[in-house]
Amino acid sequence: MANLVNLESVSKSHGERLLLDAVSLGVGEGERIGVVGLNGGGKTTLLEVLSGIEPPDSGRVSRVRDLRMRVVTQRTALPEGSTVREAVLSGYAAEHEWAADARVRSIVEGLGLTAIGLETPTASLSGGERRRIALATALVAELDLVVLDEPTNHLDVEGVRWLAEHLLARKIALVVVTHDRWFLDTVCGRTWEVVGGGVEQYEGGYADWVFARAERARLAAAVEEKRRNLARKELAWLQRGAKARTSKPRFRVEAAEALISDVPAPRDSVELLSFAKRRLGKTVLELEDASLSAGERTLLDHATWRLGPGDRIGLVGVNGSGKTTLLRLLAGETEPETGRRIEGKTVRLAHLRQELDDLPGDLRVLQAVEAVASRVTLGKQELSASQLAEKLGFPPSRQWTPVEDLSGGERRRLQLVRLLMSEPNVLLLDEPTNDLDIDTLQQLEDLLDSWAGTLVVVSHDRYLVERVCDSVVALFGDGRITHLPGGIDEYLRRRDSLSDRQDRSVLSPQPQPQAQGDGRPKPSAAEWRAAAKELSRVERKLDAVQKREARLHDALAAAATEPDRLMELNTELKAVLAEKDQLEQQWLETSETLEALQP
Repeated sequence: MANLVNLESVSKSHGERLLLDAVSLGVGEGERIGVVGLNGGGKTTLLEVLSGIEPPDSGRVSRVRDLRMRVVTQRTALPEGSTVREAVLSGYAAEHEWAADARVRSIVEGLGLTAIGLETPTASLSGGERRRIALATALVAELDLVVLDEPTNHLDVEGVRWLAEHLLARKIALVVVTHDRWFLDTVCGRTWEVVGGGVEQYEGGYADWVFARAERARLAAAVEEKRRNLARKELAWLQRGAKARTSKPRFRVEAAEALISDVPAPRDSVELLSFAKRRLGKTVLELEDASLSAGERTLLDHATWRLGPGDRIGLVGVNGSGKTTLLRLLAGETEPETGRRIEGKTVRLAHLRQELDDLPGDLRVLQAVEAVASRVTLGKQELSASQLAEKLGFPPSRQWTPVEDLSGGERRRLQLVRLLMSEPNVLLLDEPTNDLDIDTLQQLEDLLDSWAGTLVVVSHDRYLVERVCDSVVALFGDGRITHLPGGIDEYLRRRDSLSDRQDRSVLSPQPQPQAQGDGRPKPSAAEWRAAAKELSRVERKLDAVQKREARLHDALAAAATEPDRLMELNTELKAVLAEKDQLEQQWLETSETLEALQP
């Protein structure tokens, strides 16, 4: 396989800082490479040198003749005075030309350009919309290689999935910097880690990189202890969590088992729940009969939602569905139009917003943290302000940097450190992964593992939601908050189903049944009561099965040295898991029936 681009002994500095030091590597035809590393470590610089945006200080960059390459960086500019159509579809003389091309049509729909409006001037777009236009402009071209810098930052969960499927189907070479670990695992077959001026190369995506890095940490005594422990903990979760995280382990099974044999589960949910109840009591946050609108759109329509002590909830929905607005309502920053918001008396709430307007620019980093508190207890860990700042990406050398001199990503991390220093027992996080590198994400997840409180996370980072949350709810645009026992997979299935139904209704409109004044069919009260009773019965059975599953896992751990008992317990566990799957499917069907009959 021929290389499309080669770097030979390439070095590049920024000021006095050496970011790339005699780096040699290549990008082969059809290779999909994920680039990871600490913020400021040289990932974007590597992309810019590789793609020719920046020249190397020394060394040589060579590309094959007539290479068809597009680059989308975080500072990509759009043609001045252009519309969305002119920026993306300028190569097509008439609309029917691009509309007849299934690939281009998929890009226009997949990146939401129709919703933005093809005649919309690009000058009026938000930063996130401009990034999507730049990404679409690159993808519509016939390419050998595409280079992307944080392409998932302004995409929702559906958009990230669409981009992954599109790149896998294109069979083109890809070099991508991203902190989205699900995207790395799904798309990339090779990983480059930019560290210390060099580039370490690994086969596989994120999970394989974690395996390899954990093994390297096990063998290399010089690797810092805290990084080794984080890798071991992450590896244990990957091994025990969602199945088939990786199909290509990079070292012996015996070594993997030895590495994680003494690593407990990421968090003790029973202990955390018990502690949360003692801190919070029965009432935490509740919305009763709440309605909320944004312009002419109804976000909540007489919705009721109760958050209990220790709940860890991921909130998902398409961009513009009202996730951020709902967090503001939970935080008490806005009032519902009907109904009420109830807050428990012992609640200490912290809200990580996307805006960065609450930082003291006249202080230095450590002073800004100590202005909140000098020490903090998170679970069983007691940390000083300096220690917590270091965990979230501020080494001692950066802790005396003026806040006003911090980058956007550093300001985001400082905002998070200050929130955690306030020792909240209710935490609302709005896109916490924006501008965080993977190591900092792992540190954040490690802190949240031992944090006892109620947590609501809005994030397009599917991996983070699955990692730190115990349940998922979604906004589907119907004015309700919908619980999803099947998590993000169920969310994507429902969204696909909604899209299919909308497409069918456009192609062949169906006659509508006789309806009430609000346009909905009048349900039978008896039907609704029967469905509600059935849903309650299934939920009770599901709770009982989940408790049996937990007891069996404990029994398996206790019987580790008894082969016969292990086989017996494993057979029983398989039966319980099969029953659980059946009940979850029954719950979904009954829940959908109940929603359809909602009076």
